[in-house]
Amino acid sequence: MPSTLLPTLQAVRLKGRTTAADVAGATGSDEASAAQALAVLAADGLLREANGKHRLTPEGKERLGQWLAEERAAVDQAALGELYEQFDPHNTTLKELAGTWQQRDGEPNDHSDAAYDGRVLDGIAGLHAAFAPFVDRLVGLAPRLAPYPARFEAALGRIRAGEHAYFLRPVIDSYHTVWFELHEELIGLLGRSRQDEALAGRAE
Repeated sequence: MPSTLLPTLQAVRLKGRTTAADVAGATGSDEASAAQALAVLAADGLLREANGKHRLTPEGKERLGQWLAEERAAVDQAALGELYEQFDPHNTTLKELAGTWQQRDGEPNDHSDAAYDGRVLDGIAGLHAAFAPFVDRLVGLAPRLAPYPARFEAALGRIRAGEHAYFLRPVIDSYHTVWFELHEELIGLLGRSRQDEALAGRAE
């Protein structure tokens, strides 16, 4: 299996219907390389393309499951499980910050109070500083996740530049989007399910 195909297929799964540009951003590649990998997967019947957007075929879902199982077998599960125990406090902090950003005194936050929003933005920066070493250790266990540190940094940079949609908006590579995808990766590497996580209170 060429090294680009698993990350590409997984990016399509996580994002749903997605473009070569989206895949490039998720995998840390350039758009031309992403497009080439998508074309190979489509030619093998693992993806279906329409209007420049790709989605998994049933065969693609099956193949991805096989590749992910092979990857999971090569990851130190004991070390990953220990590391994952450290994820929950960070996830709780993210959820608290999201709630504070969206609501104020029980009402929708209209973002008219710069001081209030500034405190939340400081909280995001603090979360990132605490979470970044966790992500680095995770990459050490699962090298395929190497694009994630740069993706988090990019989202945080845009938040700091005043593009506050890059905190929570789902249709872009926002901090929360990247976080959600990393959580999905963690769940999969541990052989768990989103339902398991919801029951444990760790869903975003």
